Amino acid sequence: MRVHAIECGSMRPYGGGFWDGVTAGLGPAHLACRCLLLETEAGLVLVDTGFGLDDAARPVPRLNRGFLLADRPHLEPDETAVSRLRRMGLDPRDVRHIVMTHLDFDHAGGLTDFPAATVHVSAREAAAARQRGTPRERARYRPAQLDHPMREYGAAGEPWFGLPTLRGLEGLPPSVFLVELPGHTAGHCGVAVGTGNGWVLHAGDTIFLHSELDTPPATPPLASAYASFMQVDREARLESRRRLAALARDHAQEVTILCTHDPVLPDGAGRRVIA
Repeated sequence: MRVHAIECGSMRPYGGGFWDGVTAGLGPAHLACRCLLLETEAGLVLVDTGFGLDDAARPVPRLNRGFLLADRPHLEPDETAVSRLRRMGLDPRDVRHIVMTHLDFDHAGGLTDFPAATVHVSAREAAAARQRGTPRERARYRPAQLDHPMREYGAAGEPWFGLPTLRGLEGLPPSVFLVELPGHTAGHCGVAVGTGNGWVLHAGDTIFLHSELDTPPATPPLASAYASFMQVDREARLESRRRLAALARDHAQEVTILCTHDPVLPDGAGRRVIA
């Protein structure tokens, strides 16, 4: 199995390094919308989709006006997953499956670009997106993006490096599965991928930047404030981050951890398993 890390859109809020830890000054930061493309025996598989073509064409009403102003998403058709795949010489119609860490607007925008793909998501996350029971959920879950049938999973699988899982994604290799990391959203998950040469874990928004896995964890102040604002369960989010840090500490040679918004990919072992 080959794993490609691709950036499908980005966000450029003002505040520079107070957001991303690397941008000088207080100008636009660079927050990636990091997705994975997997080349598997079941066909092409995406992990998350970032922003999509329809988001670029019709930001309103697909996206919340407040987040458009605050997050300043960079909505360019050339940066969507569809365009990224074409530039890699791949046909987007060959994407058979999409596995979602969660259904926030900056992760699910490209779902409508892949109408034939089977979408896999945790049952708790799908229920929260349907109910949209709070103002924050109505802002983060955008119905126009989520008009796609989804297969939902709630049964527990075997633990993976001590972390709880939801296994049995229909039609996918058993080495691709959901890892429960709640807190950012009710059903937030990571997606584990066994490559045959180690593991990759797309941790979604469990962390904002890889520096949160350091000891002690380090998060730029605006990123920290945003993570707190968006969380649905602070205690669960911090516990998920603690578990992820333990995984990074104890199994760094076996597992490469990625997150969505860090503009810099991890180095070291990750270069073995990510194209």
